[in-house]
Amino acid sequence: MIFHCCDQNRRAAVDAHATLNGIDWLEVLDLDAPLGSPRQRTLLVRLLKPVPAGLTREQVVIEGGERIRRIEVQWIGVASAPPAEANAAEQALFSALAEADHVLLVRTDSAGDFSRYTLRLTQDPATPTPLPDFDPRLSEIEFRFKVECPSDFDCRTPPGCSEPAKPAPDINYLARDYESLRRLVIDRLARNMPGWRDRSPADLATTLAELIAYVGDLQHYQLDAVATEAYLHTARRRSSLRRHALLVDYAVHEGCNARAWLHFDVSGGPFPLPDGLRFYTRVAGVPPRIVPDSPAERAALQARPLVFEPLHGATLREAHNSFQFHTWGDARCCLPRGATRATLLGHWPELQAGDVLIFQEQLGPLSGEPEDADPAHRHALRLSAVRAFDGTDPLTDPLPPDPADPSALTEITEIAWHPADALPFALCISSETDKAHGSVLIHGVSIALGNNVLVDHGQRIEDEPLGSVPQPRLHHPAVLDDACQREAPQPLPPRYRPRLASAPLTHQGTVLVTRVDNGVRTSERLLFDPQDSASAAMRWRTADALPRIGLTATQGSGSETWSPRRDLLSSRASDPHFVIEAEDDGSARLRFGDDLHGRRPDSGTAFSAHYRVGNGPQGNVGAQAIAHVVTTQGGINAVVNPMPARGGVAPETTAEVRRRAPQAFRTQERAVTTADYAAVTERLPEVQRAAASLRWTGSWHTVFVTVDRQDGEIIDPAFATQVRTHLDRYRMAGHDLRIHDPIPVSLEIDLLVCVDKDHFRSDVSRGLLDALSSRTRADGTRGLFHPDHFSFGQTVFLSPLYAAARTVAGVGSVQVTRFQRQGQADPKPLADGFMTLGRLEIVRLDNDPNFPEHGVLRLELHGGK
Repeated sequence: MIFHCCDQNRRAAVDAHATLNGIDWLEVLDLDAPLGSPRQRTLLVRLLKPVPAGLTREQVVIEGGERIRRIEVQWIGVASAPPAEANAAEQALFSALAEADHVLLVRTDSAGDFSRYTLRLTQDPATPTPLPDFDPRLSEIEFRFKVECPSDFDCRTPPGCSEPAKPAPDINYLARDYESLRRLVIDRLARNMPGWRDRSPADLATTLAELIAYVGDLQHYQLDAVATEAYLHTARRRSSLRRHALLVDYAVHEGCNARAWLHFDVSGGPFPLPDGLRFYTRVAGVPPRIVPDSPAERAALQARPLVFEPLHGATLREAHNSFQFHTWGDARCCLPRGATRATLLGHWPELQAGDVLIFQEQLGPLSGEPEDADPAHRHALRLSAVRAFDGTDPLTDPLPPDPADPSALTEITEIAWHPADALPFALCISSETDKAHGSVLIHGVSIALGNNVLVDHGQRIEDEPLGSVPQPRLHHPAVLDDACQREAPQPLPPRYRPRLASAPLTHQGTVLVTRVDNGVRTSERLLFDPQDSASAAMRWRTADALPRIGLTATQGSGSETWSPRRDLLSSRASDPHFVIEAEDDGSARLRFGDDLHGRRPDSGTAFSAHYRVGNGPQGNVGAQAIAHVVTTQGGINAVVNPMPARGGVAPETTAEVRRRAPQAFRTQERAVTTADYAAVTERLPEVQRAAASLRWTGSWHTVFVTVDRQDGEIIDPAFATQVRTHLDRYRMAGHDLRIHDPIPVSLEIDLLVCVDKDHFRSDVSRGLLDALSSRTRADGTRGLFHPDHFSFGQTVFLSPLYAAARTVAGVGSVQVTRFQRQGQADPKPLADGFMTLGRLEIVRLDNDPNFPEHGVLRLELHGGK
């Protein structure tokens, strides 16, 4: 072989020539050899024209080889007329070849090795003179005997025109800063241009050397920054820390915005809550209602107030601005702590279950002055039931306020609210002022506010242009095994990571809401559950906060919406998803997919963003801080937040990420043993303790989870669904779940009490029943047998009972005469001073005459008055 050419035009020219002949290809008969034919010893040489007559075996020369070098030709022939040395099977095969007269048969005395050989057709074996009428270029061909032997490598002949390796330049790769790089470039220039003598700063070569050194210094800084950002303990950028934490399955949170209940004072109505409302914190000299784009709004914006926006719609009515309580003719009344029902004065048929009211103390109970009202006595609650009719007639108080006019009955409305919204304090309804204020009876100490809407911190920004995805500017270097290959370079995807103009990006808390409809359970992530309590709207996990942003992609005449995700690991190649990467200064960039995890946007696609700005604890404003509404709706007179905003959380700091991320993956996130199921269940805030048992139920294993709820609440279907949904992501495949109540153990206790002579037995009895009760006492402390004082398998001792009894004023001495499980006469617990319980048992002593089976406490008092 003299040349290696990519375009082999010689063969076509010889084939078209009238007389010139040449070798087209050669095949070694190996696996396809017929029976009796030696493998790898028969060569089929295909010529461009018929085999010339008179060709002898001496004119066929085989050269080359490494281990086997002397290959002799035993016989030759033409496939159209096979020689007599070939057996019958070989002759049949040769004769059936296409254009058999063009095929030269060559039988060798042995098979060669794995190296290359050359077959040459020559007039004289001693000289390279080709046969007459044979092209000198096509009179020989390279081949291998072992071409059909199994091999891990491509049998294709590598090109012989590859470029030689260039010697590496003598460069000091330790040079990294400006001065050393400048010295390096100047030395290189001096070597390549020996005639260069001028080293002055004004010389063009010196200027170029300094410019190259400057760029190199910046590039080395980038390299050092890459090495710094490559490890969790050295990374300085928040985006790098976030990616490192994600590798160990730890999600860095970016904080959360604050929420508040906002009360509307309106006139007229009813009318729906207008779209596009904005609420500002208090600015001096600005009216409560601001017309958009007015001088008043420009003056307010100059003060840089915090902006809040509504989270849901509502229907506003003037009649629902406030409600008075109906006390049924009684005076000096209050709603006790833990109340879940009340009666409103008036007929309010528009009130519905799901509406939110805010109970507010508006007058000081002792002075009757608004300035003396306790601002802490304000509480939001969601109505669960409203009764405004008795049949078809309005609900009334059957006792007329004026006996002289029995037909003038007072219309009332009875309301009930969610148990989770039970009053956390006693709310005064009517009272008598102190002597300093005339000892007068006052009503309306507290009222209920309607027209309440949940708002959160954050200002909306619409249609902010983010530019277009640029066209590819760089291309992947061509990696070719053959110098003859010519492929178009593949474009390198352009980097497109737009930055939002405003910061910090709002992150809103979300909750996972699960519904069961016709036996089908569905889950959806919402900002809050409109069917849950009002207090639940203020509770969420900071880790579940999601960025409030959306993108609109426009390409040509079409548009598409792109959605944010916490990460792209679960996104498919075609999903229009992106990730927010925030830095410590609050600025945020958008990162898109790579066509493997999330879609990569096409070049030329224009994006616009709509998002909200405002996040963190700065939104936790105090009560009555929100005082302005921006709207053109004239029916809205004023707005105010009766209670402080809550829920604003700062983003996780870099120190917290470095401390928490390495430990996150060590947290057990699967339930395998019964202890795992119990531990995972106890992560719910409403669960005090949990226990689990694993049983074979005939077809599969079932995990029976017994839950001890806070305050001894029962396991209702809604809570059981919540627990089951929570455990579903942790449970083992094939494990069914059942949620059960604890096994209650009712106690029966008798006390013999000696009362001091200066105390009334009734007062002491009342004090003992209160101290040993199962409820929360008036001072906020819990009785001895409150459900939260006991849990699974907890031993009950007599010593705390004696101690609690001795705290009651007037108790001279106390003796326990009976201490046993209710209905089981057993003197052992009394003699031992304690009672042991089973693994799933919890003690109970309600002393409720309506439910005597829930435990009984009997008192026998002597002495006293």
